[in-house]
Amino acid sequence: MDFLFSFFLVFSLLSTLVFIFLRKSRCRRLRLPPGNLGLPFIGETLQLISAYKTENPEPFIDERVNRFGPLFTTHVFGEPTVFSTDPETNRFILQNEGKLFECSYPGSITNLMGKHSLLLMKGSLHKRMHSLTMSFANSSIIRDHLLDDIDRLIRLNMDSWADRIFLMEEAKKITFELAVKQLMSFDPNEWTESLRKEYVLLIEGFFSVPLPLVSTTYRRAITARTKVAEALSLIVRQRREESEAGKRKEDMLGALLGGDTAFSDEEIVDFLLALLVAGYETTSTIMTLAVKFLTETPLAHAQLKEEHEQIRAKKKSSEPLEWNDYKAMPFTQCVVNETLRVANIISGVFRRAMTDVHIKGYTIPKGWKAFASFRAVHLDQDHFKDARTFNPWRWQNKSGPTTSPSNVFTPFGGGPRFCPGSELARVEISVFLHHLVTRFSCVPAEEDKLVFFPTTRTQKRYPINVQRRNNVSYGQCKE
Repeated sequence: MDFLFSFFLVFSLLSTLVFIFLRKSRCRRLRLPPGNLGLPFIGETLQLISAYKTENPEPFIDERVNRFGPLFTTHVFGEPTVFSTDPETNRFILQNEGKLFECSYPGSITNLMGKHSLLLMKGSLHKRMHSLTMSFANSSIIRDHLLDDIDRLIRLNMDSWADRIFLMEEAKKITFELAVKQLMSFDPNEWTESLRKEYVLLIEGFFSVPLPLVSTTYRRAITARTKVAEALSLIVRQRREESEAGKRKEDMLGALLGGDTAFSDEEIVDFLLALLVAGYETTSTIMTLAVKFLTETPLAHAQLKEEHEQIRAKKKSSEPLEWNDYKAMPFTQCVVNETLRVANIISGVFRRAMTDVHIKGYTIPKGWKAFASFRAVHLDQDHFKDARTFNPWRWQNKSGPTTSPSNVFTPFGGGPRFCPGSELARVEISVFLHHLVTRFSCVPAEEDKLVFFPTTRTQKRYPINVQRRNNVSYGQCKE
């Protein structure tokens, strides 16, 4: 035991010395952005996680920007990383995907999503699959094929609401059912709900230590991933047989099976698995936080309510929304934009430098990571007046972005990896808000706070008390 302890101590000291030597040697040869790599191995990871587990994670970045500037060097999640809070640099990083940078994610996410997921694809294959995904989520497809199901499934879920609910959970149920319907043409049933429960465990493992013997969360996530893959594999096999027999459905799975490119079952399963995550987690969080922010901003809620009352007044109580109704929701789009800006469901993206990258007088060394921080830009007073205040009117009078919106407002990313489902997400959120404010009154059941690690969410899943409007088709969320 003493020998093992001594060996470990000597090994740790030698590793630390090598780390420090290499760091100093590299710094002398390249002009790195200023910063602090922190402690050996862990760097500044603990400070980052600690900040993002609170309602106000800004100090981690703000303190370093004030000290070092909008580009600074740190060391997080086991790797040296250059943080960018500069919109021009962020755009440069996003636009040079596949040229100077490549996508890079923690090992846990890579293992759980699968090597054939859209998130991890590169080059021409990514370009082709990204285009395919966009073709199934563009405005004309949403208008002609998806909107009816979006309206119907949101209504169906809200029919069961009564008394106290956890809005985050209800929103996740809605968005998962929508994603399953859009991708594989399944209506809600026991199978879809069982699949959703496995997804909850899978997503919990995204930011865990990717070692099954060390992390119980990761071990559960791997087990859940196996169950999800098995369930999807069965569906893919069944649909492939139907497709070969001439029975085809107009959904994403049908396109994958019937296209010019022959995909294996494993490739299709990974692709579908990742799209279900994309369509499920982020949209449901925006739905929930839009309600939270509106509840805390009565004037904004009143204007949103009025907009939807006017739409509903022209329709029968059971009549579904149509595309022209969606296009008649300008203030709703302001609310969606502002929720995206303030909430920052995606705080930013990691990319790995494929070569030494020179920018703004500094060098990002080959192999280092760069983090383009969307959150820092969205909450910067230089780009948005009163940046940390929820103010949907800023999008009405165009007083919001003080520089090019394409640079400073990037909730869906940018470049070749711009989110292909951005318009679909907007439609789902808008329809959700419409039925919420026209069918229910609701009040927060208890105080709930935002946290931002490992993902943006409320601590208590945002519990609310709902009351159905029986005599009229309108409702409101009160403070």
